[in-house]
Amino acid sequence: MCRVITISSQKGGVGKTATCINLGIGLARAGKKVLLVETDAQGNLAASLGIDEPDELEITLANLMEKVINDEEIEPGEGILHHEEGVDFIPANIELAGVETDLIHVMSREMVLHQYLDKVKKQYEYILIDTMPSLGMLTINALVAADSVLIPVEAAYLPVKGLQQLVKTIGKVRKKLNPRLNILGILLTKVDRRTNFARDISMQIRETYGDQVRIFKNCIPLSIRAAETTAEGKSIYRYDPKGIVAEGYLSLTEEVLHDEK
Repeated sequence: MCRVITISSQKGGVGKTATCINLGIGLARAGKKVLLVETDAQGNLAASLGIDEPDELEITLANLMEKVINDEEIEPGEGILHHEEGVDFIPANIELAGVETDLIHVMSREMVLHQYLDKVKKQYEYILIDTMPSLGMLTINALVAADSVLIPVEAAYLPVKGLQQLVKTIGKVRKKLNPRLNILGILLTKVDRRTNFARDISMQIRETYGDQVRIFKNCIPLSIRAAETTAEGKSIYRYDPKGIVAEGYLSLTEEVLHDEK
């Protein structure tokens, strides 16, 4: 069985890409076969995994989705790259923005990514989908393709406001397009443990959503060292293995793996 987890948030800068990479590599370090899929035309996941110029890549998710739309054959392994820390990944670049526009005119447009992932699922135990900070057609595709959604939320006021809209959208997708979709949990990120404000926001999220949605036990602390990993093309486990952020992502990985038991 392959678990497909979409990592989604309406707010940018909350750590979606970092969570996708570090959870994915954490699962790979635990012996799991993992595929990361980028659905954001900015190419941040590709850049964070060491691709210097994502826009110069010949094959990306855009090409694969176009082949699904046009009923063209996709070769085994086509467009899938491998990272030295044990995960496979499908990058994205600016071409994906054009695909999102084209999807408006496609029959069953919400199902294109799901159709593609169905072709590669049997090779993996986990597929993690990194999304853009919006609820456009590509994000809807990512929700329709998923079994569950992991929601990173920064411990600040505005991201908490956006959380309400995302939870509503997930409910609509479950009702109309993907009845198996559930919320895996809310992950608090960039938590400054030194401030009362961050603690108050964290408590507010737990009080508001804790009865309906799982809140992961461990948060991801605020750390300058973690922000630097983007430029290094490696995970937090390689860049700062003894730091508080590596510890946070290790705990998250253990919680996700615990769901298998």
